[in-house]
Amino acid sequence: MAQQASRGRHYLRAFVSGFFVAVPVTVTVLDRIAYVARVEGASMQPFLNPEGGSECDVVLLNRWSVRNYQVQRGDIVSVLSPRNPQQKIIKRVIGLEGDFIRTLGYKNRYVRVPDGHFWIEGDHHGHSLDSNSFGPVSVGLLHGRASHIIWPPNRWQQIKPCLPPNRGPLDTEEEEG
Repeated sequence: MAQQASRGRHYLRAFVSGFFVAVPVTVTVLDRIAYVARVEGASMQPFLNPEGGSECDVVLLNRWSVRNYQVQRGDIVSVLSPRNPQQKIIKRVIGLEGDFIRTLGYKNRYVRVPDGHFWIEGDHHGHSLDSNSFGPVSVGLLHGRASHIIWPPNRWQQIKPCLPPNRGPLDTEEEEG
């Protein structure tokens, strides 16, 4: 009986010490490396949430890859909303600092993206609160880059950067045309 009580205390101590190691490691991983996020709404359709309704895609947000604020055109990123810092939004990077962008309903028809900022848009323009509403976004609001769709299982895939047709900086469109 005494051996069982001693063994029980040993297991309890091992569990508690493992817990106090696992929690900081998990928090560090989620804060610095990556975490999963549910994508809700229609703003990124048809690429994310193509079915709409109650089915939501879940993406892996890579925090490590944006630690130096390095993104490229076509990346899907998570940023703190410039309108509501308590909310994170997921949009596609259309332009980087120094790019000239033809906007879709912003107060100016053409915008030069200032240093330290980028231009983001949802793929479903009519249903997206993005740079066309609030302007260029500071890179300081960058939270992560979506690297994979991990749910639902039939949509598992790596997310590669790509720009929607007719979007992107004016210089790029002129070179292609």
